[in-house]
Amino acid sequence: MSERTRVPVTAIKDDGLCFGCGQDNPIGLKLAFQWDGTTARAEFTPAKNYQGWSNIIHGGIIATMLDEAMGHAALYGGFSDFLTAKLQVNFKRPAVTNERLIITASVVKTEGRSIRLEAAVSLPDGTLVAEGRATQVIIASKGTLEAVIWDMDGVIVDTAAYHFKAWQTVFAPRGATFTEQDFRHHFGQRSDTIIRDTISGISAAEVEVIVAEKEETFLREATGKIKPLPGAIELIKRLREHGVKMAIASSAPAENIELVTGSLGIKEYFQAIVWGREVAEGKPSPLVFLLAAERLGVEPADCLVVEDAVAGVVAAKRAGMKCLAVASNHSREKLSAANLVVDSLETVKVPDLAGLFNAP
Repeated sequence: MSERTRVPVTAIKDDGLCFGCGQDNPIGLKLAFQWDGTTARAEFTPAKNYQGWSNIIHGGIIATMLDEAMGHAALYGGFSDFLTAKLQVNFKRPAVTNERLIITASVVKTEGRSIRLEAAVSLPDGTLVAEGRATQVIIASKGTLEAVIWDMDGVIVDTAAYHFKAWQTVFAPRGATFTEQDFRHHFGQRSDTIIRDTISGISAAEVEVIVAEKEETFLREATGKIKPLPGAIELIKRLREHGVKMAIASSAPAENIELVTGSLGIKEYFQAIVWGREVAEGKPSPLVFLLAAERLGVEPADCLVVEDAVAGVVAAKRAGMKCLAVASNHSREKLSAANLVVDSLETVKVPDLAGLFNAP
């Protein structure tokens, strides 16, 4: 990832007083973690008030750093409700006061309700101070299926070919290479994010120009060719019959959503629509899904998101929602953080979705 971001407060679900990361705790560590796609990382220089023996940092503080880092790695990995069940710390050498420390952690393996993680506290030169291993347990949700929030591209319709052609059309005259691999990497993200990751140092004004050109090209290519993916329309109809509220929350602009829902005759099925730039951050931020839940008048814990992109699955989990992933553009392995992964919506029934709220 070219841009690192802090874990959203909405994902952490606390009041800012966590001893490890709470920015409002006057005696806390105030660790601020960043994410590079695989590793959570923070820097911390402990003062004397964190010592045990004179000028030696208390081992409990080191253990807290490791535990906090592994918790953030799980959050960044797409998990929202979990507790540390087991923590093992191996101390390698003392850490002294006023000595800068590097704290890192990553997810090693997930299996059922268990998340296995590893972490380390090191000096800037790489000298290991302590290493930790943890097992975290995912907490079963107490929610019920009140609403389904749908992504659009790759879930309801397959418009990937038209988007890819549009991106290549607008990037080529600007000397920017945009491969199919680039396209799949950015699948589900907002247009402005894709542009800034493809063309470095671009101005905000030029971003807006490219966004407009890209969407004009997409609409021209896709109009009259929109077809639903197998099982999508049938599932939408069955959900309405069961009284389940529905929304579309897509990174696409409003015009694209209007084209798809109008072409397929499904606009009436959705009580709310949220499009990408209505929120400050695109997926994997949970903001688009949280706004959809707010407009539907339901709690996030009572929502299920239908997604096909890795960023979308992470956003759903950070929002505290259940997630059904359709492996239409990514492998099952890459989508494994979802509660259920299917190859096609043709195999999904409403009771399958309701059952996710009772499953461990």
